[in-house]
Amino acid sequence: MYPIVPGHELCGTVTEVGPKVTKVKVGDNVGVGCIVDSCLECGTCDAGHEQYCEKGGNTHTYNATKTYGHISGNQEVQTFGGYSGSNVVHEHFIIKVPDGLPLEKVGPIMCAGITLFDPLVHWGAYNSGKTMSIGIVGIGGLGTMGIKLAKAMGHRVVAISNSPNKAQLAADKGADAFVVATDPESMKAEEGKLDLILNTASAGHQLQLYIPLLRANATLVQLGLITAPH
Repeated sequence: MYPIVPGHELCGTVTEVGPKVTKVKVGDNVGVGCIVDSCLECGTCDAGHEQYCEKGGNTHTYNATKTYGHISGNQEVQTFGGYSGSNVVHEHFIIKVPDGLPLEKVGPIMCAGITLFDPLVHWGAYNSGKTMSIGIVGIGGLGTMGIKLAKAMGHRVVAISNSPNKAQLAADKGADAFVVATDPESMKAEEGKLDLILNTASAGHQLQLYIPLLRANATLVQLGLITAPH
């Protein structure tokens, strides 16, 4: 399977399959996300939550130790993700790419795409039959993907950023409203209106800043990696 672009995730075309593989065939375009292996035996793996593998954690697609024996090749060599010339992975972790979807667009979907899609599904924004007001904090790679996904699901989307100059970008991606988090008047306009906030900000900040934007019993999901308490 040959990658299109270097990175942590993989996307490419299947060139060979094992005798027991049924999910894909030679010539299929496929993608692999940030997880390439897990024990595939514990309760959380059986439930499809390999990220919570109970037997020592999962194996990341990039820069991880091959722990469980489902990955071919030299077991002493770390995983290299999209930096590999080719890769052999367990079919459980392969996602078939629909015909007609350009491979150069698959990479971001396997990373930023699933990072935003999963919480939207988990918190009822996908096929729920109701229209929500969804806030997206941080208008970068993750945030712009979140805006597009939430809008495509039919919701009102509010982009939230510390930078006023992100307003046009947010609008271009489909945001219905834009809030400057450092401007009290701007924040006041959306106070108590949001059903869900997906926070992609990875710099140090206070979560309490966004709580007034939520309706009663609404949800704030932290997605950005923060290395210090906040």
